[in-house]
Amino acid sequence: MTRPSYDRGVPRARQAPWTVGGLVLIALAAVSWGTSGSVMTVLVDRAAASPLLVGTARLWVAAILLLLAASMTSGPIAVAADDRWRCIAMGACMAVYQAAYFTAVTLSGIAIAALVAICSAPLVIATLAPWLLGERRAMRARVALALGVLGTALLVAAPHGLPDLSARFVGGVLLALVAGLAYALYVLAAKASLTQSAPLPLAALTFTVGAVVLTPALLWTSAPLAQLALGWPWLLYLGGVTTAAAYAVYTVGLRHVPASVAGLVTLLEPLTATVLGVALFGERLGAAGGAGALLLVAALGLLVTDRR
Repeated sequence: MTRPSYDRGVPRARQAPWTVGGLVLIALAAVSWGTSGSVMTVLVDRAAASPLLVGTARLWVAAILLLLAASMTSGPIAVAADDRWRCIAMGACMAVYQAAYFTAVTLSGIAIAALVAICSAPLVIATLAPWLLGERRAMRARVALALGVLGTALLVAAPHGLPDLSARFVGGVLLALVAGLAYALYVLAAKASLTQSAPLPLAALTFTVGAVVLTPALLWTSAPLAQLALGWPWLLYLGGVTTAAAYAVYTVGLRHVPASVAGLVTLLEPLTATVLGVALFGERLGAAGGAGALLLVAALGLLVTDRR
């Protein structure tokens, strides 16, 4: 495999135009992530599963599956020497994301936690990518980002009205911001690592680190074995499909798409979750939510039709 050439340590591949194939792979990952909320609803209803146990279990399932896949397809599971510290940092970011996001859900509710975490991540990525990765985005991509974030806000928050600004709620919002920041840093580190390391071993080692870091959180979980016994089919789905497969596909797509664009495309996650909520659980979208969905589709359309 030919590695990208370098000029004073900055990979030239970072300046390459993105591909539609890369966008499609990231979109598939985002759609897969969008099913997690529905599965989490089933887990809570049937297994009384705690968020921390779900986060830990899905990381371990994903780590095992990715390690097996990497060993069968890539040979020795290793990354470039310069990427080892990034791999550890990415695993820590993934563990922080799981713990912060799921705890935020318990404090401020699913809608607000999702809104803050999902909307803040692409904004952080777009802000830091020019400095850390040398990415420069055209006006079309900036407009798409603004439309996407506004659309997500309308889609997620509008049907739920104004929240009660209690200390508990504010704590949940702050944790959701931490989750969004952790995810953004994960994406930026992954994009930088993919210039030298193969996607599958990188993802496998990252999720192994994340699983190890998050495992102590089970000390704050009551009856984890009973929860595992009742919810194992859905936990396998979360770990195997929405984590291992989705992040493997996402990492491959990220190799061909700028980090800032990838952050925008992942806004398909709340759109998918909303569609499933309406179709499966009888949730109402409303006029504002419908307008948000249209803005999200328009934002993605701007990216897909960018011929550059």
